[in-house]
Amino acid sequence: MATAKPKPVADMSFEDALQELEGIVDKLERGDVALEQSIAIYERGAALKSHCEAQLKAAELKVEQIVQGAGGKSTTEPADFG
Repeated sequence: MATAKPKPVADMSFEDALQELEGIVDKLERGDVALEQSIAIYERGAALKSHCEAQLKAAELKVEQIVQGAGGKSTTEPADFG
């Protein structure tokens, strides 16, 4: 049975990338995959992590651009997602 080729990371939404990354972390923490597969999924996990971080940074910059100060002056404030 052939496995489906994974979707390119660059084409993934933040939510899809995060969900796949969580699955990879779970597999690696359980330790029930062969060494070669562990290396491959670790590499994919690193790419997913970078993709998620870039999307979060882009969202943060958009929020900072939207924030308006008193009197209609634009200000930049750090976004608080927590």
